Amino acid sequence: MKTLRFATPLMLAAAALAGASAAAEPSHAGADAIIARIDDRNPSLRTFETRVHVNVRMLSFPFFAPKLDGTSYYKRPDNYEVVFDRVPSYAHGFNKLFTNIGDAGAWERDCNVSYEGVRTVDGHPLFALRMTKKIRSDQLREAIAYIDPASYEIVRMEWHYFNGGSIAMTQRYRDEGQYRVIATQHADIRIPHVHAVADATYARYQTNVTVADTVFTKK
Repeated sequence: MKTLRFATPLMLAAAALAGASAAAEPSHAGADAIIARIDDRNPSLRTFETRVHVNVRMLSFPFFAPKLDGTSYYKRPDNYEVVFDRVPSYAHGFNKLFTNIGDAGAWERDCNVSYEGVRTVDGHPLFALRMTKKIRSDQLREAIAYIDPASYEIVRMEWHYFNGGSIAMTQRYRDEGQYRVIATQHADIRIPHVHAVADATYARYQTNVTVADTVFTKK
């Protein structure tokens, strides 16, 4: 009888864990289904424009601390771009870092995307999507996007390079009117001979305004 009394709670716990695991999986497991849910957020948001300010700190020589100001643009269904006003020569390409994490619509255009299951990051279960370039890159080995299964917000993205370097960016959201939008981002950049961090803050969003197609560099 003691065995039965001990076994029953264990079986109940196992069943609960199995149920929690199943609930964490998307209803139609697959990268395309998850990306569709990401794109379905804020369904009435057709466009936005907002200013973004980025503080960069080099934690290794030459210890620069540039401040970058720019504008983030979005136009449904899949145009997203961050354009900085001025970028120092040593920070060229920085805008791609901020554009890629917010542009889920472009992931499948540029990359082979696979669903890698649920991974625990900082104690939270998150969907993981792995991306490799369709046209092989001699620099980027893979990128991993982490998505909150409750909100389908992109909360973290990692880029891993063949030279051993990596960049990790996390982002937080805020409610603004009827929309849920990016509020802040933090990037930890570790590539050979360079260690830097970057923190971005987003101003008030102008939503459903006219945004010219010319601001988007991607086709």
